[in-house]
Amino acid sequence: MFMSGIPTKTDVELEAMRKAARLVSATLAAVAPHVRPGVTTGELDRVAEEFIRDHGAVPAFKGYPGRTPYPATLCVSVNEEVVHGIPGDRVLEEGDLASVDCGVIIDGFFGDSAYTFGVGELSEASRELCRATYESLNRAIDKCRVGNRIGDVSAAVQDYCQALGYGVVRDLVGHGIGKELHEPPQVPNVGRKGVGRKLKEGLTICVEPMINQGSAEVETLPDHWTVVASDGQPSAHYEHMIAVLGSGPEVLTSFKEIEEVIEAPYKQAGIEDYG
Repeated sequence: MFMSGIPTKTDVELEAMRKAARLVSATLAAVAPHVRPGVTTGELDRVAEEFIRDHGAVPAFKGYPGRTPYPATLCVSVNEEVVHGIPGDRVLEEGDLASVDCGVIIDGFFGDSAYTFGVGELSEASRELCRATYESLNRAIDKCRVGNRIGDVSAAVQDYCQALGYGVVRDLVGHGIGKELHEPPQVPNVGRKGVGRKLKEGLTICVEPMINQGSAEVETLPDHWTVVASDGQPSAHYEHMIAVLGSGPEVLTSFKEIEEVIEAPYKQAGIEDYG
């Protein structure tokens, strides 16, 4: 099915996408306990690839075409790296922010999700950046309703984060998802209410705020993949898959299992404020 060139999903296809979303969420949860000081980003990548293949799927990012094919299962973007950081020998350090973005293919459908992890104890500025980015995602999801427009989703991110003084990245966008990793429509994080394509029932999209501590300006490193904040300040990034349904937005991916891993040691120590 298509909405003016944009694919929408049947009930059968939505069920297949739920399966892909569950797997990509479970993969990030499997990676979560390994995100700690002293671990390399390459180690995280190996955990993710083994988990995906053990569950009968394949990594969606590995070999993705570009000036050079993407070489890894995950994108692990640390601190000033906004997205598309290539895992390797970089060692995570106390206080780092690490955006872990993962994609899977199972039964011909794609799953895609990202979560920004704090490595050890974070500065208050980094905690607030993550809180704001996470909240902007929730606000954008609430706008993913039949009859709303793409601009309503985009403005929810932009208005909230800019009011707090953060840089909202313009050069990178969310996207449709289904039998392809990147389908139309594009879902920017900047926009105006009431502008853009109408959201119709059965549309499935990835909403992914990319928010910088400082300037919104970004640039791509010579590896042709890693996008960094031009001013070198930290960035945060969260991504959910959403189905636009007549009953309202259905968030296909889940952060619940990830956050259970993150919260466990605090709960064991009797600490309630770990956000």
